[in-house]
Amino acid sequence: MARAPMPFALTLGTVSFLFAVIWGRPLIRQLKRWGIGKQIRIDEPDSHQWKTGTPTMGGVMIILPVFVVTVALNFANFLSGFAAGRAFLSYFGFTHGSPLIGKSLLVPIGVMLGFGLLGALDDWKGVRNATTKRPVGTGLSPRAKFAGQLLISLATAMGLYFALDIHSIALPGVSLKINIGLWYIPIAMFIIVGASNAVNLTDGLDGLAGSLATLSFAAYGIIAFQQGQHPLLAFCLTVVGAVMAFLWYNAYPAQLYMGDLGALALGATLGTVALMTGQWLLLPIISLVFVAELVSVILQVGWFKWTKRRTGQGQRIFKMTPLHLHFELSGWSEMHITQRFWLVGILAGMLGIALALL
Repeated sequence: MARAPMPFALTLGTVSFLFAVIWGRPLIRQLKRWGIGKQIRIDEPDSHQWKTGTPTMGGVMIILPVFVVTVALNFANFLSGFAAGRAFLSYFGFTHGSPLIGKSLLVPIGVMLGFGLLGALDDWKGVRNATTKRPVGTGLSPRAKFAGQLLISLATAMGLYFALDIHSIALPGVSLKINIGLWYIPIAMFIIVGASNAVNLTDGLDGLAGSLATLSFAAYGIIAFQQGQHPLLAFCLTVVGAVMAFLWYNAYPAQLYMGDLGALALGATLGTVALMTGQWLLLPIISLVFVAELVSVILQVGWFKWTKRRTGQGQRIFKMTPLHLHFELSGWSEMHITQRFWLVGILAGMLGIALALL
């Protein structure tokens, strides 16, 4: 890695931002031309109905820059095997045999692409089905989507366990990581699928999921830096730069939505990054708002079904879930919810980093 890994990683984030933000406007025009617009469920708040038709599948604006930057830097690794390449790279502070990104990042980039493709299929079917008699916005069936998530997460967990030899857990304040053996595989699958769905459920207000994702990736980037995992640091900040570019167009009132293509990919990649640091126990803290959104849905559905069995009439804990819809129906404006959740996300990220540094 470079002699100054943090400046290099920050530069990558800037490059990723510029790459994404420049082609954002042409992407929006093309998505409009193809008729790829967001569909709003009829049961969502009335304030959301005007968003119908806003271009979606904007997650490609995040995934493509991250993929290109990662591939380009691994190509630079290849160049370091030649005299001219070594001379060129040494100018920027790199030495022969010091990876710029590292083969280990094939795992998170593969997760991002895999879940991105799954989300793209779901988004595409949702857009196509909007013109049929199926419910508005209906994409893949929940069973099909969950099966796809399980398959990709299984491949990822196997890659982490066997290829990267990662199968441990780190505890705050404990210097040694604890080997949990083959239990690591189902736990890793649970984390990846859970994080993927948590981000997807949070993606309902302008700028909400993206701003929280930047905080979570930045937090894990700092943790990776503290651990000496400089390639992972570079990857995290590359993602941060790309998501910030997306937020340029997703800020209220949004001109573009990430869709399942972006939300599923970001969540699964975040879970993978957490696993690679070993500090995955801190994920519910660092990504507190994502977890709260997911738990609100689980509680709402579980309580409704349980009370319906007992009394014949289901009851609800929240006015509507995910959690941000409850606050919206309670009178909070969309911008207030996003800003306040973002502040909570900052504090949660700070606490998570503090615990990781113990």
